[in-house]
Amino acid sequence: MLVVTTEGLPGYEITTVLGEVLGVVATSRNPFAAGIRSTEGGPGADMSQFLVQTRSRAVGQMVAAAEHRGANAIVGMRFDHRDVTNTWVELCAYGTAVVAVALNVRTGAHAA
Repeated sequence: MLVVTTEGLPGYEITTVLGEVLGVVATSRNPFAAGIRSTEGGPGADMSQFLVQTRSRAVGQMVAAAEHRGANAIVGMRFDHRDVTNTWVELCAYGTAVVAVALNVRTGAHAA
């Protein structure tokens, strides 16, 4: 699955637009509740790894939604977040699910 932040895919023709897909993860504002052992000295390896994992989970859900709709790519991928409560934050990955076909670079025809 190709996932890009751009609006198009150079070298591909988007043949079908299947619509918006998203992945949502709710996470605690409390770093200790999230399993972070220490916040001393600012965000460390634990915090960085946790943030990467949280974003990856949201992207994974988005990809699963796109695959379920028959997509092989997602264009215009973005992240957003919002407070759900004083202790919970929602992280959302979203984009447009599409079917993209590789082009033959020399002729502009679809690749076999």
